[in-house]
Amino acid sequence: MSVAKSKDNLLVPIDFTKHSEKALVHAAQLADAMSLTLVILHVVHDPAEHPGYYLRRRLKKLAKRIEDHAQEMLESFIADMKKKYNDSETLQNSTTKMVVGLPVTRILEVADRVKPKMIVMGSHGRKGFPKLLIGSNAEKVVRLSKYPVTIVK
Repeated sequence: MSVAKSKDNLLVPIDFTKHSEKALVHAAQLADAMSLTLVILHVVHDPAEHPGYYLRRRLKKLAKRIEDHAQEMLESFIADMKKKYNDSETLQNSTTKMVVGLPVTRILEVADRVKPKMIVMGSHGRKGFPKLLIGSNAEKVVRLSKYPVTIVK
């Protein structure tokens, strides 16, 4: 999907977890308040980094490519969120984008194209004490992004 290249966007990377649902809801509220377009991004990550991530969720369709699984999961997740939060006009009119690569790198690249007012991310906080408060991907995006980043725990 085409995304407007203006600062009228709010970028929210998702990974289909409860953390990304919280981030998406928060991002939709912020976008509503700031009159911004919500751009929802999923990065199909390198399978070597998380082997089986997509296949565990769609075991009956093993013959499909990972990108196909990810696209189905993205569409299903967005449809569920739009149904669950049907009162959010911003969420209903959001734009989705899916790219392949390493999450931090691709989030930053998409941010450079979209030029958002802000990036809103969920946090897992699972990888050791230094990353206890925010997840390692979120921490790297905060450190490397030239755009403001809000982390939703």
